[in-house]
Amino acid sequence: MEYKKIFSKAKEGLSLLGATYNEMLDDKVFKMTASLSYYTLFSIAPLLLIVIAIAGSIFGEEAARGEIVYQIEGLVGKSGAEVVQSLIKSAAFETSGLFATIISIVIILLGAMGVFIELKESLNIIWGVEPRPGKPILQLIKFRIGAFSMVLIMGFLLLVSLMLSTLIVILNTYMGNNFPVLLPAVEIMNIILSFAVTTLLFAMIFKFLPDVLLHWKYVWIGAIMTSLLFSGGKYLIGLYLGSSSFSSAFGAAGSLVVLLVWLNYSALILFFGAEFTQLYRKRYSDVPLTSKKDAIIIPKISELVKEEMEEDRKMKMQ
Repeated sequence: MEYKKIFSKAKEGLSLLGATYNEMLDDKVFKMTASLSYYTLFSIAPLLLIVIAIAGSIFGEEAARGEIVYQIEGLVGKSGAEVVQSLIKSAAFETSGLFATIISIVIILLGAMGVFIELKESLNIIWGVEPRPGKPILQLIKFRIGAFSMVLIMGFLLLVSLMLSTLIVILNTYMGNNFPVLLPAVEIMNIILSFAVTTLLFAMIFKFLPDVLLHWKYVWIGAIMTSLLFSGGKYLIGLYLGSSSFSSAFGAAGSLVVLLVWLNYSALILFFGAEFTQLYRKRYSDVPLTSKKDAIIIPKISELVKEEMEEDRKMKMQ
C-alpha cells in the first residue's frame, strides 16, 4: 500500500514537472531568458557596486569585493570572474563635486534596477497579470521602488552570506586545529547555509516582484525547488565552464560568452521555478488567483489558444 502511494506521488511529481516545461514553452520563456540575460549583463556592474557598498560598510570594501569575485569564480571559472571584475572596476569611476556624485549615484541605481524591472515584467507574463492602465507616472514610481527594494534585499542577503562565510571559516580553522574529524560536518553546514540563503533570495523574488498575492506556502515550495535545481546545476555547469576549452572557441570574446552562458542558465532555472510555482498553485489551491491593487488578472495567450482549440474540437464532433 505504501509503495502505491509513493508511486502515485512520484507519478504526480513527474506530471507536474512535465506540465511546467509545457508552460515554459507556451509563455515563450526561452525568449524571456535571453532578454533577462542581456539586461543582467548590463546591470551586473552597478548592481554589484551597490551590493559591495552595503556589505563593505561592515566588512570593508576590499573584503566584500574579494568575496564576490571569489564566489563568481567558483561559478563561472577564472575567465568569467575576470570579466565581472573588469566591469566592476570600470563602473566604479571617481567623481568630484556634489552634482557629479549625485548624477553618478542615479546612473548606478537605474542600471542596477534594470534587471529587476525586466524580471518583474517576465514574472507578470508567467502569472498572467498586467498593471492597470492609467496613472502611468505613479505606476512607474512604484515599479522603480519595487525594483530598488530587490537591490537592497540582494545587498542584505550578501551581507548575511558574508557573515555566515566568515563564521564558517573561523569554525573550520578551529575544528581543523582541535577536532579535525569534525571537518566534514562543517562543510555540510556550509552547504546547508548556502542553500538556505539561495532559497531565501528566490522566495523574495517570487513573493514580491510579480503583481499577484501569493501565500507563503506556495512561495516556499517554488523557492526550494528552484534552489535545488540551481544548487545542483551550478556545480556541473561551473565545472564545465571553468575547466573545459569552451571559451577558447570564441577567441577574445570567450570570457564574455562564458559569462553569458552562465547568466542564461541561471535565468532559465529561475523562470522554471516561477512556472513551477504558478502551476503548483493552480493545481492545489481552491482560491482564485488575486492580483495586487494596481494590477489585473488577464487570460494568458496560451489559455486562449487552448480554449479556441477546444471549441473547434467540440464543433467538429457535433
